[in-house]
Amino acid sequence: MDQEASTAEAQKVTGDKFFTKPIIIIFVTILIDLIGFGIVIPVLPYYLESDAFNGTPLQLGWLLASYSIMQFIFSPVLGAISDKYGRRPVLFFSLLGTAAGLFMIGFANTMLLIFAGRILDGMTGGNISTAQAYIADVTTRENRAKGMGLVGASFGIGFVLGPAIGGILSKYGNSVPFFFAGALSVANAAALYFFLPESLKKDRVVETRKVNRFREIIDSFGDSRFRLITIVYALVVVGFSIMTTSFTLFTMKRFGYDAEQNGYLFFYIGILAVVIQGGLFARLSKWMGESRLVAIGCLLLTASLFAVPFVRPEAGGLVGLMIGIAFFSIGNSIASPALTSLASKNASDADQGKALGVMQSGASLARAIGPVIAGYLLNNAIGQLDDMTIQRTFFTASAIMLCAFFVAVYFMRSWKSQAVTA
Repeated sequence: MDQEASTAEAQKVTGDKFFTKPIIIIFVTILIDLIGFGIVIPVLPYYLESDAFNGTPLQLGWLLASYSIMQFIFSPVLGAISDKYGRRPVLFFSLLGTAAGLFMIGFANTMLLIFAGRILDGMTGGNISTAQAYIADVTTRENRAKGMGLVGASFGIGFVLGPAIGGILSKYGNSVPFFFAGALSVANAAALYFFLPESLKKDRVVETRKVNRFREIIDSFGDSRFRLITIVYALVVVGFSIMTTSFTLFTMKRFGYDAEQNGYLFFYIGILAVVIQGGLFARLSKWMGESRLVAIGCLLLTASLFAVPFVRPEAGGLVGLMIGIAFFSIGNSIASPALTSLASKNASDADQGKALGVMQSGASLARAIGPVIAGYLLNNAIGQLDDMTIQRTFFTASAIMLCAFFVAVYFMRSWKSQAVTA
């Protein structure tokens, strides 16, 4: 395919024709990436606990954290490379890297290989920012929000489908979901190679500047309102990631559920999230305001994380469990988008990308911290799970959400007072 023709085609996304081939391929790329991530959630704890590895909760925590740490480090690196050499090659090789990491985990016979596969997947899995840059390249200003909305939609659909697929495939062997996710990535890379045109203009002037992400986060804290928003967001992500790390082990220990049953439970969480974020959030935010929704979401998460460890087959059973995790999903589904909206409103038009980038950087760190905390708390003296370690893990997550609630209430009051003063 001629490169100039390809670039020209990629630039032809107008208000009249939004769903072009490049946009559809990028949407599928992000969706498959997120499905692959979701497939791992209900399966990995069982894979680690098998006789081949005899993994501990602490090792699970570090394994999940390693992915987010690598994403945090390599996401800006991939973005900078795509600015210089083009979006297409970065997306292509990152998909192959993700496939290689998943195959490595599927074929692993030692814990070291599982960690290596997860780290490789994290290094190359930071391609979401490159996909967002591609969308920015090929959309008009009028269609930009619509294009970025596709990214949010793919996150929701991926989290719904991924765990369900992973749970169903686990019936045929704990390695099968990893092979399936790897094959999806290879197929996606092939489609991208043959059908996706380059979006980066040849005559574009690239400004090369090194950005220290830690420095960027620290500098952003000079704005008091943005500081509070970022702190609440980080606390919500830490608490929720503690839950996602612990939940499968909790249902395995307390209810005897397998990966398939846990896949359905995560599917249920995802469906609720899609319904709330896709249909109800806009109305709720118009009715109550984002700052109030953040406080309500944090309070729901606090209560549900505290209550769920008391649910047992003989006390509440599956119905009690489904009510508890419904509040997990509802709380997170109103708090997280409300915080993103507040951050966007707080930033000037020129600083939108920077503000949201800092938020996502903080979230990446939080997703690394949460699983490590969960791993240490779930681990007893002999490297196993018991009722006490389950309770202290969920109670810690609840306490973190309670802190987030207090900061959110303080923010809500200060936001109102500043609005009245203005």
